[in-house]
Amino acid sequence: MKKVSVIIPLYNAEKYIAATIESVLAQTYKDFEILIIDDGSPDRSVEVCQQFTDPRIKIIHQANRGLPGARNTGIRHAQGDYLAFLDADDIWLPTKLEKHVNHLDNSPTVGISFCYSAFINEEGNLTGLYQKPRKLYDITPSYVLCRNPVGNGSAAVIRREVFQGIEFQDDVYGIAENYYFDERLRRAEDIECWLRISILTHWRHEGIPEVLTLYRITTSGLSANALQQLEALETVVEKTRSYAPDIIAHCEKAAKAYHMRYTVRRLVSLGDGITAAKLFNLVLINHWHILLEEPGKTLLTGVAAYLLWFLNPLKATFRKPELST
Repeated sequence: MKKVSVIIPLYNAEKYIAATIESVLAQTYKDFEILIIDDGSPDRSVEVCQQFTDPRIKIIHQANRGLPGARNTGIRHAQGDYLAFLDADDIWLPTKLEKHVNHLDNSPTVGISFCYSAFINEEGNLTGLYQKPRKLYDITPSYVLCRNPVGNGSAAVIRREVFQGIEFQDDVYGIAENYYFDERLRRAEDIECWLRISILTHWRHEGIPEVLTLYRITTSGLSANALQQLEALETVVEKTRSYAPDIIAHCEKAAKAYHMRYTVRRLVSLGDGITAAKLFNLVLINHWHILLEEPGKTLLTGVAAYLLWFLNPLKATFRKPELST
């Protein structure tokens, strides 16, 4: 059996971490280790973790380095053939690891196996919203940048060899270390890593058409975070342009449009109509062809944004994200 290293970055998650760990211990596939990376968490998260006595659990402490830094530490310590990341507030369904391991075992050219995700709220209840990428096979670098089919960091299980193929050295903290996720990014690091894998290695992305991950949405700071994620995308685009200019030239405007449309939908769900409506204008300015490529979802998003703005025009003050058009 192939061993799976489950890497859980931990920071201010005392309310959720017990349920997250329990969802791993309840997996039907049992050959795994759990690496909890305490990223300098100031709350009681570590105390909660220490209540679990399963010998497969290991807690690793470090000064705060952010989500990509915690994941890098987990990769360096991992003993598994396959690596899986699980955010400290997300949950896996019981057959998650079993189905991904079977997928990778039977698909030797697939490096990243991902799945559908269902959104849950702060109380752990299903919201009725899902991440279900339209494309599960034949995924190109352009598609990764435009649509991020993996969806979120808790959805993927990845071969160890994939990270060996993108390893690089950096000295972000004054000493040379091996890196996998870019710690100079504090947002959009997932997309940047999946994109780099797609461009620089032969490993394929491929999805399982089942909901196996429950992705938690919390309302605290979500509107501002959505706009900051768009700003981070600009950094990813510029980094990728430095080594793959043809790919960026081909899909830059489309990528920005699709990510902005996703952000519009999040802002609508928060009731921030004025920001959503003005951001939707930028969607069309960047890539009006989105109306032809996905007319239903695009028109529905725009109508919802404009209608919300009309009904509640004073909900928020728009701050334009720093994106070129």
